[in-house]
Amino acid sequence: MASSTSAASNSPVLILSLSIFLIFPPGSFASSKWKIPQPDVDLLEFPLNLEFLEAEFFLWGSLGYGLDSIAPELTGNGPAPIGVKYAKLSHPVRDVVAQFAFQEVGHLRAIKNTVPGFPRPLLNLSSESFATVINSAFGRTLWPPFDPYANDINYLIASYVIPYVGLTGYVGANPNLESPSAKKLVAGLLGVESGQDAVIRALLFERAYVMVKPYGITVAEFTDRISYLRNQLGHAGVKDEGLVVRASEGPEGRISGNVLAGDKNSLAFGRTPEEILRIVYGSGNENKTGGFYPKGADGRIAKSHLE
Repeated sequence: MASSTSAASNSPVLILSLSIFLIFPPGSFASSKWKIPQPDVDLLEFPLNLEFLEAEFFLWGSLGYGLDSIAPELTGNGPAPIGVKYAKLSHPVRDVVAQFAFQEVGHLRAIKNTVPGFPRPLLNLSSESFATVINSAFGRTLWPPFDPYANDINYLIASYVIPYVGLTGYVGANPNLESPSAKKLVAGLLGVESGQDAVIRALLFERAYVMVKPYGITVAEFTDRISYLRNQLGHAGVKDEGLVVRASEGPEGRISGNVLAGDKNSLAFGRTPEEILRIVYGSGNENKTGGFYPKGADGRIAKSHLE
């Protein structure tokens, strides 16, 4: 009798377990730790490409060494970045960049604690790589070549190239996420990445009409040209704006100062992984590697465009 009663009491549990198995068959969740479905895993892993880039650029720029010294366990034994180096920065700017650097280490850890991730991809953070971006933005070769590590202004301009792209990726990914864990992680990452971008833009805005030596070009024009280039490469319309715009294009169409980029309602722009790949490869084509990623980005999404 006791055995019959036990079987009867367990039957609802068995039925519930069977229902869950049928609704969510094995393989539906790629990250068993947080029960995150595969599409979310792909969207969470993709930004590791940008987080690795930002971490190495900020660590080396501020401290003179990178992830291999700070958190080697996060690199997955991926190749060391090319050409990255210690920047000639004032103490205040160096301190800000160092804060960014350690924040990026935390971002890498948070993502890798949630999804499997992948090793650090090969990154080209050489002066030549940044000079190529700047030359493309101006449609001509600047002389001497732009050196991102030369001084505060150059480094901040180079920094303008990086975090904003990752920020737009998080905005673009958010509505496509399914699991609460993934949404919570992206919200946290987006908050800090947005803060970094705001600080970079504010520091540059203070210098908007300073001439970048020896080119005789203002900081504001540098940002405008870089944003225009990213819009061109992304092939998805205007999702990028410089520090100074026509008043009709500023917040509420009333002001030309544009310390934060946003749409007509001052909401952040979003980009797809494909748009981001077109930009960071510098090719305008998610199938053609180059730029900061000589051998391409990693993860299922990026690799799907290289098959």
